[in-house]
Amino acid sequence: MNLKRVGRRTVALSVPPSVRSCACIGGKFEGQGPLGSCFDELGENSFFGEATWEKAESAMQKRALSRALDKAGLKAGDLDYILAGDLLNQCVGSAFGLRDFGIPFYGLYGACSTMGESLALASLLIDGGFARRAAAMTSSHFCTAERQYRMPVPYGSQRTPTAQWTATAAGCTILEEKGQGPYVTHVICGRIVDKGITDANNMGAAMAPAAYDTLSAFFRDTETGPKDYDLILTGDLGELGHDIVRDFFQRDGIDLGERYQDCGLLLYDREAQDMHAGASGCGCSAAVLNGYVLPGLRAGKWRRVLFAPTGALLSPTTSFQGESVPGICHAVCLSAEI
Repeated sequence: MNLKRVGRRTVALSVPPSVRSCACIGGKFEGQGPLGSCFDELGENSFFGEATWEKAESAMQKRALSRALDKAGLKAGDLDYILAGDLLNQCVGSAFGLRDFGIPFYGLYGACSTMGESLALASLLIDGGFARRAAAMTSSHFCTAERQYRMPVPYGSQRTPTAQWTATAAGCTILEEKGQGPYVTHVICGRIVDKGITDANNMGAAMAPAAYDTLSAFFRDTETGPKDYDLILTGDLGELGHDIVRDFFQRDGIDLGERYQDCGLLLYDREAQDMHAGASGCGCSAAVLNGYVLPGLRAGKWRRVLFAPTGALLSPTTSFQGESVPGICHAVCLSAEI
């Protein structure tokens, strides 16, 4: 019998892995937002000293991992695995950024949910006795994402009110089997949820049903409710998706209250920076988690956080073929103590 299963989909970790260190890198716009002081390093422009935007994204991943290792007092050889991904085809942002470290590598793709996916899988590896330490990380870059998914950046196409701004950021969390916390106590794997949204400029509406599905399942499995958490953080649903999730729960008679926030609403000053519905991209949730949430847990700002980043599982090809936009949400429960 597997005693780690709780309910249908949730896993309660027997020995919750501890966060050894965390780090995040951001671009110019990220530094101008409300969380600008939370970054370990900010770029002066979108290139980070490289010749192309794709190389710049790889540079962000390299710097995020290097920063996390330095803060932990570790070398690359001290990590058993690294789990990472990004939005680029074949996850080349991660592969090229991490190729010189010589660490066993699992490349992941969960779109903007990848920080949650990598953190969940790294926790399972450690709790299962398959690793002592592992790094979970991801990145996104506004210019690389625009080039791949939408229009060439110089085209300057007008954005719809529901559009979100892809964060230029990378985040890295190093987990280990023992430590002073914060800790990953539970993980839940998301299901693919597709409600037929076809507007590729409305990611919030496409991903919100997946967030509702995962959070509802987690509350059922653990027999907890929103009031048991100091912060419930989805990402990156932006303004519309955040409101949809709140409305779904309201219909169930559950008030998420002020404890419910979204990474896409925290990273930028949406009005002053003209970010429309908010932030998106793998780097948004990664930056908010590693620059704001984990340090906040360590400092005692929160005791228990439910981190549930969301992803849109589309590609330019599927959009051109008229496909809908499936969503997914992977979640982890983080606690300041065990």
